[in-house]
Amino acid sequence: MRKASYALTFIAVIPLLTFNVLSARLPDWLIANQTVDDTRVIVRYGLMERCERMMFEVPGPNNVTYSDYSDYECRHFPLREQDKCEKENKIFCAAWVSAQYSTELGIGFAATALVTLLFGISTHSRRRRVWRAVAGLVVLHAVFQLLTFILVAELYRMNRFPGFDHAKPGSGFILNAVSWLVGFGVAYGVIYTGMAADRGYKWAAGNRYYYPIRG
Repeated sequence: MRKASYALTFIAVIPLLTFNVLSARLPDWLIANQTVDDTRVIVRYGLMERCERMMFEVPGPNNVTYSDYSDYECRHFPLREQDKCEKENKIFCAAWVSAQYSTELGIGFAATALVTLLFGISTHSRRRRVWRAVAGLVVLHAVFQLLTFILVAELYRMNRFPGFDHAKPGSGFILNAVSWLVGFGVAYGVIYTGMAADRGYKWAAGNRYYYPIRG
């Protein structure tokens, strides 16, 4: 593959890693809104954190009602005792923690792909072979991100956690979907270009293109 192809792939993988890290850290994969009496409770569920705030309706002068928000109070999620991970929510907690591990693996594969791309850009003799490692790493990144997406989507669809019945997908959920969708697209591009370079096409192989020997 050409050096420019590796550089373009490097530029494409950086957003994948960024989306992956953001989706893993943002506490808004699912956002639940529930009104109890005159108090609105907003709960944001992330892969590793749960944040909650309340909105109060405060009466003011001239019969005008004002909204007063409390600050978000966040904690690790899920917790063994508070989220009943040893009892009725045991399956949910195991699946949610698996989603955490899966997205962390995705981050690791994306970061490794960037290092491999730097190796491909700076190395001449092995540049034609590095694309296979890059494609494999990007595919693994996308697969583990997709696994995270499936786990969370299934838990949400089945209402496996009591707070999910009033929840809707948030930005973390969307960033995860963008990450694995674009990841598969980038992997396809790397594989297509790499195979074209191996077959001797100049647009893919660059100045070192060759014509394969036909027997």
